[in-house]
Amino acid sequence: MWANWPDERLLDLRFCDLGLSIHKTVLEERIEQLYEEMARRGLRFRPHFWLSYEWFCPDGVPGVAIPFYLAHPRLMKLEHRQMLEVEGGTRDWCMRLLRHEVGHAINNAYRLHRRRRWREVFGKATEPYPDYYQPRPFSRRFVIHLDYWYAQSHPSEDFAETFAVWLSSRSLWKKRYQGWPALKKLEYVNELMGEIADAVPPVRTRRQEEPLRTLKTTLREHYTARRSHYGIEHPDFYDRDLRRLFTDTGRSASSEKASVFLRRIGPEIRELVAHWTGEHQYTIEQVLDDMITRCRELKLRVNRPKTRAKMEAAILLTVQTMNYLHSGYHRLAI
Repeated sequence: MWANWPDERLLDLRFCDLGLSIHKTVLEERIEQLYEEMARRGLRFRPHFWLSYEWFCPDGVPGVAIPFYLAHPRLMKLEHRQMLEVEGGTRDWCMRLLRHEVGHAINNAYRLHRRRRWREVFGKATEPYPDYYQPRPFSRRFVIHLDYWYAQSHPSEDFAETFAVWLSSRSLWKKRYQGWPALKKLEYVNELMGEIADAVPPVRTRRQEEPLRTLKTTLREHYTARRSHYGIEHPDFYDRDLRRLFTDTGRSASSEKASVFLRRIGPEIRELVAHWTGEHQYTIEQVLDDMITRCRELKLRVNRPKTRAKMEAAILLTVQTMNYLHSGYHRLAI
């Protein structure tokens, strides 16, 4: 079976030949958890799910496509090697994405975006999606659910993110967003969900778009296209700065890995940078995670006294945070 194949051989396999199913996987358990959350909220609606090449909810379809790799551990390993992360790879991350996508699905099922009040609160769903967006980290007009302030990217994403926060039993949204303009959006969603809770959705199609069994693309072709789309590269100055702080030379092979070092000191320097820059720790955490990932990819190690390395890591984190906020644009990911 392909589960034991090396990456190079596995990459030449077509999607349709994987023979995957949601049944009897962790995804089935997480979908059941999602249904239980919806039931606790009194919602009658239940979206349908299928496997495809990535997360998405097609326009007009009250269902959600889930990426293929989450249906098998071997494919999750391949995803990580190819893309440096596994989107939805942990229970918490997967549930956050499911809640978000169900926000799109329930919007489609009840055609909520056609309501005048919906447009007044979130904007026009017909607005074109941008290729990139520049978030405002300090804005309190949007909830924070997925990374990179995703609610700010488009009115439909704003609704889906607000729905996801409302749905989560752990969000405590009334307390968490007290004093934020975003609270009015949550209150509207709460009112809207109460209105449609027992209603039969007007859109009940079980259509699946681009299900895995129909895709003849190879995994190699898929990952080549994805890396091109997301630009999994870093500018020369970014790698140069990391190499000035750490090293990739053989004589330091016994030294601590830079990624491990940054992960260990992360909470301390994150708090320090937040104190002196005034930036949110959430913002700084995104930059720190990227630095850790890049250090791991470059196989960097610590080659100087830990006290000095900690100080210089805090300085570099400050610089990268400011670059991230004031010159970086974020590509839409869903």
